[in-house]
Amino acid sequence: MEIILKYFSDFTDEQLSRFRQLEGLYKEWNEKINVISRKDIDSLNERHVLHSLAIAVICTFDDGAEVIDIGTGGGFPGIPLAIFFPNVKFHLVDSIGKKIKVVQEVAAALELKNVTTQHGRVEEIKGRKFDFAVSRAVAPLSDLWKWVNPSLKVGQKSDELPNGLICLKGGDLTNEISETGFKRIVQAWSVHNIFQEPAFEDKFVVYVPKLI
Repeated sequence: MEIILKYFSDFTDEQLSRFRQLEGLYKEWNEKINVISRKDIDSLNERHVLHSLAIAVICTFDDGAEVIDIGTGGGFPGIPLAIFFPNVKFHLVDSIGKKIKVVQEVAAALELKNVTTQHGRVEEIKGRKFDFAVSRAVAPLSDLWKWVNPSLKVGQKSDELPNGLICLKGGDLTNEISETGFKRIVQAWSVHNIFQEPAFEDKFVVYVPKLI
């Protein structure tokens, strides 16, 4: 928890309580259903929770915004962001049922009323639109955009950025961004510039706006 408080100091008591519960909840569930690698579980707050919150530094979602987390896995970045933005609605989606089971149990234990879940793929969602999509290391950027673009609304539900896709990526992104075909509008920020921890030296927040 100290690693989170190193960079954030204005949480409510309810937010603090929920962040403090995360490590124990994930360790307990990871023993039953392995959703986080064994080498990472002891660094959960740094490598998963704090990493997820890099998105919150880049983009403050407006109250009432609707955000979809594509391929949420065990609930990242969706669960930490849902704690950070209690008045924003988060819909966490994954194609692997056991991972969604963990997300559901963690959200229930934390009493996160702003989290809904779905077992399936984002491209299968019909009749629902979102202001933003978030994701972490799920697929190449061009694939992510192809999958989620039809589910995004045009508009701006944040002071900083128009609606769009915000994802956490690692490594050299030059080719990946180029392959999208719209590299002129893609923005990227170094996570290491946000949180000065060695684990984030090759990590980035990448954004693609929903224009049409």
